[in-house]
Amino acid sequence: MTFNDNANVGGSNARRRGRTAAVAGGGVAGLGGIAVLIFALLTGGSFDLSSLLGGGAGTAPQGSGDQAITDCETGAQANADDTCRLVATSVVLDDYWTATVDGYREPQLIIVDQQAGSPCGTASNATGPFYCPADETVYIDPTFFGLLRSQFDTSAGSLAQMYVLAHEYGHHVQHLIGVMDQYPNSGSGPTSNGVRTELQADCFAGAFIADMATLTDEDGNRYLQTPTEAQIRDALDAAATVGDDHIQQQSGGFVNPESWTHGSSEQRQRWFATGYQDGPGSCDTFAVSGGQL
Repeated sequence: MTFNDNANVGGSNARRRGRTAAVAGGGVAGLGGIAVLIFALLTGGSFDLSSLLGGGAGTAPQGSGDQAITDCETGAQANADDTCRLVATSVVLDDYWTATVDGYREPQLIIVDQQAGSPCGTASNATGPFYCPADETVYIDPTFFGLLRSQFDTSAGSLAQMYVLAHEYGHHVQHLIGVMDQYPNSGSGPTSNGVRTELQADCFAGAFIADMATLTDEDGNRYLQTPTEAQIRDALDAAATVGDDHIQQQSGGFVNPESWTHGSSEQRQRWFATGYQDGPGSCDTFAVSGGQL
């Protein structure tokens, strides 16, 4: 996805945080938990999941040593750098959801440098991007995309990166409108609240991507060019890559829907496409039966 070079993408609240200890508490939503599973299964590594599940403890206060990101002001800069692209996308996401959701408030965006503390545990490229409702913050390490390329043979191009961030902002919207309170994550399975929550966030991401090229900066310049078919395919590929069945197949195991927490590749692509075609009003994944999910 290409930003217009003259677009003004300054004004983001994004900050850089790194090398701090984990802080316990809270819950986590997004690609993070599934990313831990990816690396545990594919590398044979061992990961402490307690920080993602609310266990564990730490002493370093989150936010200590945060640095403002000051080198991301134009669309040209966003096109040239993954971190700036994420920061710029957060500006467009905030504009979109401010116009779409009454009472919308911006989440904090933390660009993770190697490892960062949060109320939901440690953020890194191994845990992957996630949204922490306890502090209304999205955590993302841009090097995560390189790991997706190397582990899953996906390009993780510009629009795929924007999809990942838009998915996490979708969780923030769910937090604001009460979805997380109304449908608490109470377990796994193909029709679980957790799967429905993740698929709705995919749908919200698709809705944003369909409209983002129409949004303009304070000077009336469009932030983004219309996505190409190849870029849309790349975003869909990213959605498929983090499907539960695909991850299980890549691990060499069998597909076990009862263990799903995010939905199948087909579901993730389909709900992304639903939002893209029909907007956020079409994203009520909690209203459909299991067979339609």
